[in-house]
Amino acid sequence: MAIYRIGCGAGFSGDRIDAAIPVVRDLVEAGQGGALIFETLGERTLAAGHVARREDPTLGCDPLLHRFLRPVLKDCLDNSIVIVGNFGAANPRAAAELIQRMAAEIGVCAIRIAIVEGDDLGPSVDLGSLHLWEGDRAASIDGREIVSANVYIGAQAIAEAISEGAQVVVTGRVADPALVLGPLVAHFCWDWSDLDRIAAGTLAGHLLECGSQVSGGYFADPGYKDVPRPEAIGYPIAEVEQDGTFIVTKPRGTGGVVDLRTVKEQLLYEIHDPAAYRTPDVVLDLTDVALDIVGQDRVRVSGARGHPRPEMLKATIGVSGDWLGEAEISYAGPNALARGRLAADIVARRLDLRGIRLHRRLDLIGAASVFADDAGRWRGDAHAEEPQDVRLRLAVRGLDRSLVEDALQEVLALYCAGPAGGGGVRSRIEKRINTVSYMVPRNAVCTGYRMLEGATG
Repeated sequence: MAIYRIGCGAGFSGDRIDAAIPVVRDLVEAGQGGALIFETLGERTLAAGHVARREDPTLGCDPLLHRFLRPVLKDCLDNSIVIVGNFGAANPRAAAELIQRMAAEIGVCAIRIAIVEGDDLGPSVDLGSLHLWEGDRAASIDGREIVSANVYIGAQAIAEAISEGAQVVVTGRVADPALVLGPLVAHFCWDWSDLDRIAAGTLAGHLLECGSQVSGGYFADPGYKDVPRPEAIGYPIAEVEQDGTFIVTKPRGTGGVVDLRTVKEQLLYEIHDPAAYRTPDVVLDLTDVALDIVGQDRVRVSGARGHPRPEMLKATIGVSGDWLGEAEISYAGPNALARGRLAADIVARRLDLRGIRLHRRLDLIGAASVFADDAGRWRGDAHAEEPQDVRLRLAVRGLDRSLVEDALQEVLALYCAGPAGGGGVRSRIEKRINTVSYMVPRNAVCTGYRMLEGATG
């Protein structure tokens, strides 16, 4: 069979909304169909979607879905480019219905949209019957309200939906590489027992899942790792062969870079064990993977090996957390650092004086913030050249919103009750969601797909 091309239009929720346009242009010019994926889901993104859905049943999918998908939807539908995205988040049906309305807006009356089901375990999940994931064994969520419970599922339902004619596949929480593996299995008719090919498709998905990270995004370090035209980075395209070998590239005329460095960085991203990267579809072994430059912005990837898929699946549980409050004020000009330090000391003493006992942190952004600790030990550091512009930041967290509000009010009070020349106070409070992961037996999870018009897969 001919090379199958898969492009990525997003690597996280909030990614560039125009990123998919040059990717789709190149897929269309190649003239052989293909697939376009959108990876927009994170653990807290998903939990926040569940909170939004509670408040409004039409919400819960990616809030930017209309903006990044509508400009490329018609070209994809007209040129047999399958769209697969986890932009369904906490409400895949709402996302599917929105896409159906988008299609009608551009004059497409008949569109086959599949909704992948099975990842949402529901808020009534029995955590007592599950085992904590090894990385969260010290976590405790006793007594906290469960706001989301989603298990990472694999690519099988995606592949089946595409094989049955789906033009768009909407998912919630699937493993990120599954967005790419599903179309590949459907196109090449790979057998799920062919573990090396499943591993190769998973590897292609892993390299594409973070969008521009493999083509120069989150890579630039001026003078060490220069990236041409980062304002116009081309998002990645994988050109995949029947045997699973593939080339990573990007659209012509775009900025960014695809070379051994960018591919290696993304290859090792989030990999805890290169010999055993666990996904719902396969355990991927990267130890024999070979990378070869075969042209400008073209890297050939081969040598993925697969081992049988794990019998346990990872589920992320979102629970109601505390309130996070932040307030900032700026000091500029001569002696700004000393005035900022005095302001921080005043706020700390005021919180103690009023008995506001919250976990707190004070930073002077511009003097010491990233490298300080919560105890504020930056204050004793010497500065060879004192900054002329610093911004005091107070961050507090606690279960009582009113106490958080009281703490932030002390920063506002610095306008007149603090050092000279303070200005630009801004503050915000937000309810936080904490996440903890559990392991779920595979046989306890039932996945499938449903066509929007009602047919069941």
